[in-house]
Amino acid sequence: MSLGLRRFTLIACAVALCGQTPPLQAPRQQPAGLETDWDIAAALQQIGDHAGRLLPALNRIDARSWIDRGASETYAEQLQAAKDQAQSVADGAKALAKSPERLPVALELYFRMQGIDTMLTSVEEGMRKYDNPASAQALVSLQAASGANRDRLQQYIVNLAAEREQQLRVMDQEAQRCRATLTAPAGKTGKKKQ
Repeated sequence: MSLGLRRFTLIACAVALCGQTPPLQAPRQQPAGLETDWDIAAALQQIGDHAGRLLPALNRIDARSWIDRGASETYAEQLQAAKDQAQSVADGAKALAKSPERLPVALELYFRMQGIDTMLTSVEEGMRKYDNPASAQALVSLQAASGANRDRLQQYIVNLAAEREQQLRVMDQEAQRCRATLTAPAGKTGKKKQ
């Protein structure tokens, strides 16, 4: 069910339960501190593009040659996991850009980005030890290039969660008011008889 349909359903239920018509509302304004869908969609597109650039760099790494030189098998596993996460971030960011108000999807994307950072730290360590330190530094630089957009996504998630919490608080207060109106003894509803 879309967000607009949910809002309409909640208002319709409140009207039916309370027997009152809601006041006319102005078009939905962007809450203070929350980026517009258009603005955050641009950042999400950049996150997806960055993950797309990260994949070829990860594909050039040969962790099997490290294992032949005595490295742990874990490096190869972490490299593959980083590739999988990068592909998921690329796909997820582009999908979320089309509908950025989806908080669970935004959280999943952010956690995947954090996961890539953790795995790449280990892969970079392996590159320094068993491969080329300059290549490791290039990977660090490429990884860092998405830092501003990652921070922007984090702030957007915090603000979006705060907006959702406020919406739920208002809906709960309205439900409590309606419940009180419906359960009040006759004549105590505050309505004037004509």
